[in-house]
Amino acid sequence: MNIAIIGAGVGGLTAAIALRAKGHHVNVYEQTAELKAIGAGFGVLPNAMHLLATVGLDDDIKRIGYSAGASIVRDLDGNRLPVENWPQKPSPLGSTYAVHRGEFQLLLASKLPAERVHLGKRAVKVQQLEGHARITFADGTDVTADLVIGAEGIRTVVQEAVGVQAPATSEGVMAYRALVPVEKLGWALEDQRLAIWFGPQRTFLCYLVSAGRIMNVVGYVPSDRDADESWSAPAELDELRAEFAGWEPRVQETINAAESTFKWGIFDRPSLPTWSTASITLLGDAAHAMVPHLGQGANQAMEDAFALATILDGADKGSLAPLLKIYENLRIARTSLVQRVSREAGGLYRDFANDDLTKKAEAISDLIGSNHLAGYDAIAEARRALAQR
Repeated sequence: MNIAIIGAGVGGLTAAIALRAKGHHVNVYEQTAELKAIGAGFGVLPNAMHLLATVGLDDDIKRIGYSAGASIVRDLDGNRLPVENWPQKPSPLGSTYAVHRGEFQLLLASKLPAERVHLGKRAVKVQQLEGHARITFADGTDVTADLVIGAEGIRTVVQEAVGVQAPATSEGVMAYRALVPVEKLGWALEDQRLAIWFGPQRTFLCYLVSAGRIMNVVGYVPSDRDADESWSAPAELDELRAEFAGWEPRVQETINAAESTFKWGIFDRPSLPTWSTASITLLGDAAHAMVPHLGQGANQAMEDAFALATILDGADKGSLAPLLKIYENLRIARTSLVQRVSREAGGLYRDFANDDLTKKAEAISDLIGSNHLAGYDAIAEARRALAQR
């Protein structure tokens, strides 16, 4: 089929790679004029890592990432809490690698022919037509395709074409993010495991990306302000210092080593009742934006990509509509679960009445482990759904 993907983020580019591997003709349309290594870090978890291995990307991810391995959980005074394998137990599908989001995006783009990634193309309208779909761009041009995939994130025009919307609700939480060269952090040079500190109403998280050269820093704080739902809204370092004033020296050292920070408002969204028309479907945050407390957002987009490619293996436009319904039903069930568990994890983080930080950390770990998140095989589940139709 001729497939058009709107959005060159993690989900859109992964879908392009997975669908091309099944023989489809794929073009990606991205509104930005240039792909640059911006953003922060995230974990490629086992449920996505094993999918990427099927298209030969695992070694590349190990090259640009950093193995998360074991973790250290502390309280705000620096006392280590007796919590092992936090936040999730080892998965039979493999290991977790922390990556810089921008570097990962550029890696994915490098696996596609340059002429198939069209930059500076902002979609303003998507229409279902007879047997195909049309995308109209802000520059006045348009394209048609057998299948249009909306993978442009939370600010999507494709939801309108599908006839759904997902209103945002603030969690009353804001995240400060920063990237710090690891050589500036004496404590990290001594112990390079994922580190998290729990304190009243706040959490401070550090892990290495960029092959161990950069420390990704996240500080979650309560907020009654409206912060941009963005990876890159600028903030002041003095704000971050004030939020974690009095915390142990390693936290202070990390904040003081940062040259800049940006803030990210945390918003929740409900599950969508449907994702597709006959020739249009959704993928990633456009379909199931979720709060970040499990680190599953990008990983769920990659599950979407490989599930869709598996279901559309050998398909043509004549068989497309019922196959999109299989994809939709499978992925709505899975992503609704992950959205719910992410929401519950956020509630545990914000359980300010529970001052037993060890029990809080264990409860978060148990919640993740009991819901089969990192052990899910999206390709196997897609094949099972096809066999049951």
